[in-house]
Amino acid sequence: MLIDRVVIEVKSGKGGNGAISFLQEKNMPKGGPDGGNGGRGGSVYMIAKRNVNTLLAYRHNKLVEAMDGGKGDKKMRFGKNADDVYAEVPVGTIVTEEDGTLIADLKREGDIALVAKGGRGGRGNAAFKSSRNRIPRIAENGAPGVRKRVILELKMLADAGLIGFPSVGKSTLLNIVTRANVATADYPFTTLVPNLGVVTIKDGSQFILADMPGLIEGAHEGKGLGISFLRHIERCRVLLHVVSMDGERDPYADYLAINEELKLYDAKLEERPQIIVCSKMDAEGAEERKKEFDEKTGLPSFGISALTDMGVDEVMNKTYELIQKTPEFSLKGEKEGGIKVYDAHKDAAARNFIIEHPKDDLWIISGEKLLNRYAMINVSTDEGVAQLISFLNKIGVDEALRQRGAKDGDTVQVGDFAFDYTE
Repeated sequence: MLIDRVVIEVKSGKGGNGAISFLQEKNMPKGGPDGGNGGRGGSVYMIAKRNVNTLLAYRHNKLVEAMDGGKGDKKMRFGKNADDVYAEVPVGTIVTEEDGTLIADLKREGDIALVAKGGRGGRGNAAFKSSRNRIPRIAENGAPGVRKRVILELKMLADAGLIGFPSVGKSTLLNIVTRANVATADYPFTTLVPNLGVVTIKDGSQFILADMPGLIEGAHEGKGLGISFLRHIERCRVLLHVVSMDGERDPYADYLAINEELKLYDAKLEERPQIIVCSKMDAEGAEERKKEFDEKTGLPSFGISALTDMGVDEVMNKTYELIQKTPEFSLKGEKEGGIKVYDAHKDAAARNFIIEHPKDDLWIISGEKLLNRYAMINVSTDEGVAQLISFLNKIGVDEALRQRGAKDGDTVQVGDFAFDYTE
């Protein structure tokens, strides 16, 4: 079974907490702080492997999780760094955020992508010792890990793809030129998954040809097998558009319908160069139908026959020639040049804090940056609370509360910690 799209959750490890400890030995009554740092949390990576052919492993196992870093300990013992997790996926896998932003395109053996970075370990109190603070009673918690949902999509690595309605002869053509031994029959949807084969032309040059599942109208909305078809064809540089001349279907109507589905999928598939292949030219009346079809499209086409091999070599030579001239196309969700485009408003919201005032005497402070920093502050000690208040003042929370009308005695809540506001 080909599983070519899954939604999974990834979770990197939290950093280990730093330790608060003081050296107390018989001969060293004033040994000083000796709390060690916490270890780094494990990160989650995706790695492309050729011996993995499907995303089936993630169909039921929806969580890829790394371990937390070890806690720091006394006598300057540092916590253990957690092992990173490398989740294996097939070559050709696309990793995207839920909003469609491309994280990585793993199209070569051994390609690796960092999907969720582990949190750094918190510093122990030994790290806070200074000439002004010889006995620090403060340590950091480890930074939190990352938990998010990502989409894995397998998109076949083919140079050219055969497209067209069901039963127009795509699989038969693939068998002729690659000996792929694909199942063929005289009924729709014989091909249920994309099939690949290597075409070798007479001068010894080679390219990869894919036979895609047949298309029907509405495929871009998921009808029939269309989404599988459209997803895998994104990598193809050249499309071989196969239309049948056996008289059972209107070849021109089919040609228009297929191109409309390519356009509606919204991945610029219609911009790829096409070679129009008129199949089943051995059928009675095929020559007349091809002539009429060419007049309607205004484009050249190649006639072929699976029974006689007529025109097959010419089509394959033309395909190879076009592949050499055509650059790779960007994938759906990939930005210009493969660079992620950031939203200035979104980035500002991540940098700054947010103040909510749900009740007369309650102020809730949130924001990605603020909460990530708060998670690393150990508020179980007086020094930790002082560190939190100093941080809030530094980023302007105190001034913002004053401008919003906060009064002495109001409750200010950050995460799960609350304190009284004083002007």
